[in-house]
Amino acid sequence: MSPFLFAVGLQGLVIFIDEFYFHHQRGLPRWERIGHPVDSFSTFIALFFLAMAPRSPSNEIIFIGLAIASSLCVTKDEWVHSKICGPAEMWLHAVLFVLHPVVLITAMNERENQPLLILGASSAIFIFMIYQIVYWNFIASQIPVPIEIKT
Repeated sequence: MSPFLFAVGLQGLVIFIDEFYFHHQRGLPRWERIGHPVDSFSTFIALFFLAMAPRSPSNEIIFIGLAIASSLCVTKDEWVHSKICGPAEMWLHAVLFVLHPVVLITAMNERENQPLLILGASSAIFIFMIYQIVYWNFIASQIPVPIEIKT
């Protein structure tokens, strides 16, 4: 099994647990309904660029910039999450923060051997982003959010 496939599969599993257990259990306030698709988009654009752009020194620099921006983007809300998430969800977020750069680094290392796998992963992330936008902003937005601020 390729390191990229292992890393992205593990990341997908952890995101699945975060999304369908924790998020559905507590609901998402508006800032998360907007912020989570932004996180997904930052990951998608980095992987999509890597899969589609020809290998060159300038494109590698662009990808590294996209990867750094994405890695910072996914951590942007954690200071607020600490007020509404329990310890288990916070730990899961920490695991995601560790896996995120691993996915991007292994993708860069395997771009020559696994371009279709990287393109497939970026497509799956794009589909997940569309789900996040539609479900949380149009379907679940009609459901009151039972947010309890943790102190």
